[in-house]
Amino acid sequence: MKFAQSSRLSNLSHEAPGPIAHEAARLEAAGHSVVRLDVGDPHPFGFQAPAELLRQVSATLAESAGYTSTKGLPAARRAVARYYSSRAVRVDVENVFLGNGASELITMAMTALLEDRDEVLVPAPDFPVWTAAITVNGGRAVHYRCDESSDWYPDLADIAAKVTARTRAIVIINPNNPTGAVYPPEVLTGILEIAREHNLIVCSDEIYDKILYDDATHTVTASLAPDLLCLTFNGLSKAYRCAGFRAGWLSVSGPTDHATSYLGGLTTVAGLRRCPNAPAQQAIRVALDAEHSGLDLTLPAGRLHEQRDRAWAALNAIPGVSCVKPKGALYAFPKIDLGVYPIRDDEQFVLDLLLQEKIHIVPGTGLGWPAPDHVRIVTLPEADVLEQTIERIGQFLATYRQ
Repeated sequence: MKFAQSSRLSNLSHEAPGPIAHEAARLEAAGHSVVRLDVGDPHPFGFQAPAELLRQVSATLAESAGYTSTKGLPAARRAVARYYSSRAVRVDVENVFLGNGASELITMAMTALLEDRDEVLVPAPDFPVWTAAITVNGGRAVHYRCDESSDWYPDLADIAAKVTARTRAIVIINPNNPTGAVYPPEVLTGILEIAREHNLIVCSDEIYDKILYDDATHTVTASLAPDLLCLTFNGLSKAYRCAGFRAGWLSVSGPTDHATSYLGGLTTVAGLRRCPNAPAQQAIRVALDAEHSGLDLTLPAGRLHEQRDRAWAALNAIPGVSCVKPKGALYAFPKIDLGVYPIRDDEQFVLDLLLQEKIHIVPGTGLGWPAPDHVRIVTLPEADVLEQTIERIGQFLATYRQ
C-alpha cells in the first residue's frame, strides 16, 4: 500500500523546498561550494544579532525551561502592544500573539480564518508562505499585480477587479519581499479603501519595517485604518538578525468586538502548538523597548546599503537585464528580457545555473510571478562577492539556451 501526501500540498509553491533546493544540498554534501543567494537569513553572511538580545536570552535561560502561556510571555506581548501604541495603533495585549517566527503566525491566522474555497488577495510577486498557508487551509490565493513600471507598487484597479463574494482578506507585504518596494501612505490608503468597501480583513506583513534605504520611510498599515480589522505580522528574524530564534508576533487591531469568534479561533489554533519557543520570547521585550536593530547597516556607509547598491548596479550592467532599485528588505528582483534570452522555464534556468555555476537563486514563478522573466537574488553576501557572483550570472546568461 502506498501512502500519498495530502492533495492540499500538491500545488504548494515555496521558495525553499523543492528540487532546486534539494540539488543545492546535494552539491554541498558532495563538497561543492554553493553561493547561496536564495534565503534571506542574515546570520550565515556574518551579520550578528544585537548583543543585548543575546545577553537577555542567556540570562533568562534557566527560567525559560517551562511552557509560557498559549499566546506567549505577557512581558513580551506588552512590549509589542507598547511598540504599536508608539506608532498610533491601539492594540490590546490580549490580542497580541507570539509565534515561532512570523511564518507560523501567518499559517495560524489563515487556519483560524478560512473555509474551503475562501479567497485571499495576495501580491504578485509574493512571499510564498502566504500562498502556501492559504492553500493548505483550503483557501484560494488570488494574486493581484504589482507594477514594475511604478516602483512595484500594487495596481489598485487590479485589486478591485479581483474582489469576489468569497474574498475574505487582503495581504500587504511592506517593505516587500521580493521587490524591495516600500509603499507610501497614499498607496496604503488606496488599498485600505478597497478593503473598507468590501469589508476585508487586512493582513500586513511588516517583517522588514526597519530595513530601509535612502529616503524610504515605513508606515504601519494599521495606523491608517483604525476602523478595519488589521493583522500585523513582524518578528526578530530580519532587522534583528535572529532568524534562528523563530520569534515573531501578530497584533490584531481595529474593531475587535466584531471579531470575537475569529480571535477565539486564533487562540484555539495557538493552543495546538501549546506555546511558542520560550527562550527566544525573552528577546522580544529588549528588542522592542530599546529598538536595537542595527539601523547603521542601512545608512549610506552601512554594509546592507552598499550591498544593495553594488548588486543593483551589477544587475543593470548585464545586457538585457534590468532591476528597479530596492528601497527596503534584503532582495533584488531583476527582469530578464526574454527577447534577448529566450527562457521558457525559469525553474530550469535556475537549476541549470546552480549545476553549472554553483549559484543558488530563486525563480520568479516560485514567488507567484506569472512569467519566467524574473528571479530573486538575496543581497546579503559581502559586496565584492555579490558583484562577482552577479557578473558570473551575466556570463552564464550570455551563452545560455533552452
